[in-house]
Amino acid sequence: MSLAQTLQVFELFDSAHASGQTVVKLLAAYDRVAVTVTKISGPKGATDFVRIVIPGSAGKLAGGTAPTLGIVGRLGGIGARPTRIGLVSDADGAEAAVAAALKLAHMQTQGDTLPGDVVVATHICPDAPTRPHEPVDFMDSPVDTEDMNAHEVSDEMDAVLSIDTTKGNRIINHKGFAISPTVKQGYILRVSDDLLRIMEMTSGRPAVTFPITTQDITPYGNGVYHLNSILQPSIATTAPTVGVAITAESVVPGCGTGASHETDIAAAAKFAVEVAKEFSRGTCSFFDADEYALLHRLYGSLAHLQRRQTA
Repeated sequence: MSLAQTLQVFELFDSAHASGQTVVKLLAAYDRVAVTVTKISGPKGATDFVRIVIPGSAGKLAGGTAPTLGIVGRLGGIGARPTRIGLVSDADGAEAAVAAALKLAHMQTQGDTLPGDVVVATHICPDAPTRPHEPVDFMDSPVDTEDMNAHEVSDEMDAVLSIDTTKGNRIINHKGFAISPTVKQGYILRVSDDLLRIMEMTSGRPAVTFPITTQDITPYGNGVYHLNSILQPSIATTAPTVGVAITAESVVPGCGTGASHETDIAAAAKFAVEVAKEFSRGTCSFFDADEYALLHRLYGSLAHLQRRQTA
């Protein structure tokens, strides 16, 4: 279970004083885990990017070949002060990602080190702006998507889980979490059977997926509608990327407070931990490499969808 870790992170983030140093202190007792914080300022304020590396026994950091999983907590901000008091719904992705890192770090102290490295990245901003969006307002961010991707997505990631609150829509009417099809260099591929299996195992329920469109896997700022930013990490990597959406049955604004549900966040964190275990030892694949190669032969590259275009 990851509920204990989720509750720890939830209480620490529910503060006007939350910052990258909050995460540093949270993980200070785990001497094998490396945490770095980079503060970035933009036209709308500043945020602390946090990168957590949990080394594996046979991962790249140890000179091994076990694959590296990236877990990205994607959001605009954990708070919208001074217009909103408290933790906003948009914070769920950051909470789940950091809770997963805390669980993996604790596992190492219990003798359970994964073969591969796990890199967790997110950012902490308790006073982010908001912006209009249909059907409900979204959280905005002090920095743009390019800055987020530069600090949250890295070349050593062999696959990426992007965890994001996805409640401000009428597309997903499910309380809990849902996963997207795999996205790789402009292709929307079929949903991974392995990820479906792990989701059903960890949730104890039938798997839930959500639809995405070509618009969703193109860069922000190109003038087209996006469900939200959950698949923006896919534009910055050649690695297969899957969105893990923390969801609700009702339409909830990202800037809404009192709208986070600890058990749903914990379920997403637990899913990410179990994916890390299996991906690390080679029993979980995000996509069918042969089918992807066939698509390339038939239809060519779609990587141009990863680049920002202007009308």
